This record gives sequence, C-alpha cells and structure tokens, in this order.
Amino acid sequence: MTANRRETNRKFRQEALLSAAKQVFAAHGLEGATIRAIAQEAGYTAGAVYSYYPTKEAIYAAILAHSLHDLRDTIATEAAGGGSDEARLRAAIRAVYRFYRARPQDLDLGLYVFQGLRPRGLGPELDRQLNSRLIVALQKVAGAIARVGRLTPLAAHRETVAAICYLFGTLVLAGTGRLKILDSEPDALIEHYVDGLVARLHDARSAQTA
Repeated sequence: MTANRRETNRKFRQEALLSAAKQVFAAHGLEGATIRAIAQEAGYTAGAVYSYYPTKEAIYAAILAHSLHDLRDTIATEAAGGGSDEARLRAAIRAVYRFYRARPQDLDLGLYVFQGLRPRGLGPELDRQLNSRLIVALQKVAGAIARVGRLTPLAAHRETVAAICYLFGTLVLAGTGRLKILDSEPDALIEHYVDGLVARLHDARSAQTA
C-alpha cells in the first residue's frame, strides 16, 4: 500500500507539474519559458522539477505526448462505431477537428505558435518520438481513407496529410477570428471538406473498377 501511495502521489505531482508547465509555455513560448518559472507556477522547487524531467524540452514533449495519446483514443472511440467505411471515415476526421476545437491550447502547443509559427523542434530524439505518436494517432484516419478509396498506402498517406493540413488551417483561422472576417463557419467548412474527400475517394474507387 505504501508503494502504491507513493506512485499515486508521484503521478499527481507530475500531472500538476505538466499542467503548470502548459500555462508557462502558453504565456512565454518554449524559448521564453524556464525551469524556474515552471517550478514557481507548480509550487515546486527547481530541483523537484529536475527529478521528473531533465530539460524544459522534455517537459514540452511530455505535454505533447499526453495530448497525442488523448487524440489517438478520441479518434479510435469515434471511429469504432458501426456503419460503413465511409461513416467511420467521416467520424475519424470529425474526431480530429472536434478534439482540437475543444482543446485549442493543445493545437497551439503542437504547432509551436508561440514561436511565431517558425520551424521549431525539441531535438532529434524527442521529435522522432512525437512524430511517431502523431503517425499512430492518425492511422485510423489513413486506414479509413484507404478502405473507402481502395488506395495504396502512399496515396492514403497523402490524402491523410492533406486532410490534416485542411483541418489545422481551418482551426487556426477559426481561432484567430479570421473566418468571421471571411463570413465562414468552421463546422460548415469541415463538412464541406469531408463531403469533397468522400466524393473524390468514391471516384478513385470507381476508376479502378471501370
């Protein structure tokens, strides 16, 4: 029981640390954040923070890893329902959109927007780990696209990347208020995109059987 309590307390402190770090990163970006600032926000000492993570980049990566894990579970849950391949595809894409629509800070952190949308990484190993998590999270989308259009893995990958570009672009424009200026609603744009994607995939499938 003592060991279990220690582990529970450790997880609680770690979650509190990540929550505090998320606020610091949102306020100051990765470059402006410091271990000391994160420790102060969490009510810890800097030494306590270092007992969990060796660098602020490792903390940033842990936050993104948690977010991508939640994204993967959300997509899997939404796309697990019955119905056709097309219905599961629509559900998977909507799941990505709704996930980030409900958690805009996760999108901001994932895109490093606090660095002014400049190219940014956390180091080769952390970048590799996070990229792998993103690929895993999007496998449900890619698989559904492949089944609906009977596409090759490469073609399905390209359509998945195109879908993510559209989704993230719509989310960024919605979050910055630009869509209102353009007299557009993000939900309607997503549905428009999904309808076009499904039609394109059906055309690709028909061309293979013609």
